[in-house]
Amino acid sequence: MNLVVFKEEIVIDEGIKYCVYLDHLNKKTCGIGHLITKKDPEYKLEVGDEITRERVDELFLQDIETVLEDCTKLYDNFYELPEEAQHVIANMLFNMGLPTLKKFKGMRKAVLAEDWNKAADEMMDSRWYKQVPNRAERLVKRMRNI
Repeated sequence: MNLVVFKEEIVIDEGIKYCVYLDHLNKKTCGIGHLITKKDPEYKLEVGDEITRERVDELFLQDIETVLEDCTKLYDNFYELPEEAQHVIANMLFNMGLPTLKKFKGMRKAVLAEDWNKAADEMMDSRWYKQVPNRAERLVKRMRNI
């Protein structure tokens, strides 16, 4: 997977904010879509408090590492899938997290069968598709074009 391209894709979908903000689910977030947890030093910060560029980059690298590990937990053959499928799956996992993406059982089955249109259909048949429609539609189109 081309990580430079993947980072660019995530930045387009998540944006970059050098401060603490609330995401669409009203959860404290910072940087490139990093969900702030109790273990993060940013947890004590208030919405609007600034974050350094270095910290944003550090959090993003940690998040990418976690996402790629989780992709291989969900798909044993993740790195054998077409690169475009890797990007779409990793993007979805970055957005939702492993517990939520695990619930996309029909999509997983379709990906394993390399039925990209069925995988796209399964992506559309979700609450996620309605929550982030622009991102979801872009990813569905990409899945269909594999």
